[in-house]
Amino acid sequence: MISVVIAEDQRMLLGALASLLDLEDDMQVVGTANNGEDAVKLVHLYKPDICIMDIEMPIKSGLEAAEELKGSGCKIMILTTFARPGYFERALKAGAHGYLLKDSPSEELATSIRTIMAGRRIYAPELVDEAYGEENPLTQREKEVLGLIADGKNTKEIANELFITTGTVRNYISVILDKLGVSNRIEAITRFKEKGWFK
Repeated sequence: MISVVIAEDQRMLLGALASLLDLEDDMQVVGTANNGEDAVKLVHLYKPDICIMDIEMPIKSGLEAAEELKGSGCKIMILTTFARPGYFERALKAGAHGYLLKDSPSEELATSIRTIMAGRRIYAPELVDEAYGEENPLTQREKEVLGLIADGKNTKEIANELFITTGTVRNYISVILDKLGVSNRIEAITRFKEKGWFK
């Protein structure tokens, strides 16, 4: 019997997933959580074979929980709405065995769980294509500058922190906007977040 913990902050979906998997002859849902922190506790408590995890949850995200559970012996499957390459890369680094999108057919879920339990990994094909198709275009220094902008720092503060002139900071900002195809700092931060590139 495959024991499963499900972590999902949308209660209706959580109930539906649990009911769906409990219908399978070889699966049993041993615990449900609606945030990443409770998911980690349940995995330590019940030692399930697999934990199905949403990404965007309160208190602790699914990715943070997956990173914390790395090496716990519990296989992690991410089930999310977000096909963001940055999220996918983080999930891979956290050792996730599966990454499926919520709009996948429901029968695919049980099949994927069995495949993962057989020692294979399952990733949504559109994610694999996108993850390898789009690299973060910013250099390390440009990422630092954007990170400081995201922290609310102005041009002068960024210049002081990085020991460069304000003119150089402005040059970096115009290159960042150009590379990300946006027209201002707020859009740049939003685009970078959407891609999941903020580590």
